[in-house]
Amino acid sequence: MKILICILLLLETFMSAVQQQVNGGLNENEISQQLRSEYRRQNPPQTDAVRANTSTDSQQNCHLYFPDIYAALRELTATVTKQKANIRALETRLSDAEQVAEQQTVLLEELNMKYNEISNLTQSEVEELRKENRDRRIAFSAGLMQSTSGNLGPFNTDITLTYRNVFTNIGDAYNSITGIFTAPLKGAYMFRISVYGSASQSIPSTVSIFKNGQQVVIAHAHQAANVVNSSNGVVLLLEVGDVVFVRLLANRRISDISQNNHNTFSGYLLFPLREQ
Repeated sequence: MKILICILLLLETFMSAVQQQVNGGLNENEISQQLRSEYRRQNPPQTDAVRANTSTDSQQNCHLYFPDIYAALRELTATVTKQKANIRALETRLSDAEQVAEQQTVLLEELNMKYNEISNLTQSEVEELRKENRDRRIAFSAGLMQSTSGNLGPFNTDITLTYRNVFTNIGDAYNSITGIFTAPLKGAYMFRISVYGSASQSIPSTVSIFKNGQQVVIAHAHQAANVVNSSNGVVLLLEVGDVVFVRLLANRRISDISQNNHNTFSGYLLFPLREQ
């Protein structure tokens, strides 16, 4: 019976010590002192004879169980320490997850705002956007000779070439009658020319791209015999209504055969630019 009482007292004190250890705590010596203090509280002083007998019996009986309790306490302390580390790691992961969730929430709100903006567009605005996208499809390419072949030039002045054999004219910005491209949109455009000629009479073959009457780049070829060819290209920033065309320079000559299309003029919109 005394052994059982001793065990119960020690367990009660032990649980109290463990709780304090978890909450922030006590070291092993302090816990041991608390166990002894609790035991003295539960066993007040008695007569010398009774106290001697009780002390001897209690010490003998409790001595049998203190080592096991200390071992269990150390093991439990290690477990609590490990759990604290696990809790700190979980708190860190939770904080990271909350930050990611916050970023995802912001992104979702932005997407919802864009969706609402698109949803609120009127039918006329939708048609206007469609028209604007259609207007951005601008590209053309044409060969010089449509159904004939032979030489062109030389002339005593520059002449504007009309490339009649149209391969592509998306957006109808190129006029095959005048040979002039007119920009329908403000933007950056790419243009290319190729030139071909017969050198049997040692006459150079030279053509040039003009923007609004100003010469920009030249494709030139010249040699004493056989045929010559050259090409060139340029990116131009055009305003609405700007014109681009190709001229055969004075005292120059080019040659072509319609089915071969050696001499060509091509252009297309790279990207539009907003009006300021």
